[in-house]
Amino acid sequence: MIIRDVVVGPLEVNCYILGCEDTKEAAIIDPGDNAEGIIKVIKKEGLNPRFIINTHAHFDHVGGVKTIQDHFKIDFFLHEEDLFLIDSVDEQATAFGLNPIPKPDVNKFVNNGDEISLGNNVINVIHTPGHTPGGVCYYVDNNVFVGDTMFAGSIGRTDFPGSSYEMLIKSIKEKLFSLGESTVVYPGHGPSTTIENEKRHNPFLT
Repeated sequence: MIIRDVVVGPLEVNCYILGCEDTKEAAIIDPGDNAEGIIKVIKKEGLNPRFIINTHAHFDHVGGVKTIQDHFKIDFFLHEEDLFLIDSVDEQATAFGLNPIPKPDVNKFVNNGDEISLGNNVINVIHTPGHTPGGVCYYVDNNVFVGDTMFAGSIGRTDFPGSSYEMLIKSIKEKLFSLGESTVVYPGHGPSTTIENEKRHNPFLT
């Protein structure tokens, strides 16, 4: 599995590009900004994007979706319970003092338990509500891409519309912590970590 991390936007979102080693088919996770930079990395790696899959729909994670979607003519996947956030991306951005962003078109909805084929790999969808109602994580080859559900030593904010602290903790402990302890965790902001490290050292979860 090819994994490339491109840090984008003023909130320094981790956009991940996943690629199949054999077929070079690629998925783009959370292209929040700097679409041109993401496109450049994809072309440099010789990858063929098949779709965009987002962990959630806060503005800092969807800002580059529309441009990439139109450039490669690919679909954008999201959980249906975050659709209301797509409708308010402009308001979200301006609330942070930023310019409005292009509103993406959601082509397919993902649900808990879905399996998404990417070349010779299978991406498993895990619904982890809490940071947002439709927050999801993507598990593939002992790697999990968690968006803003969990960070190294921290957890996602729960003071936004539709957020729930209780649901977030439940999602992490019942779904993410059930993954193998060696699973590498790739969050939406900051450095990667492991399930074992967060079980043992995350002050919000120990």
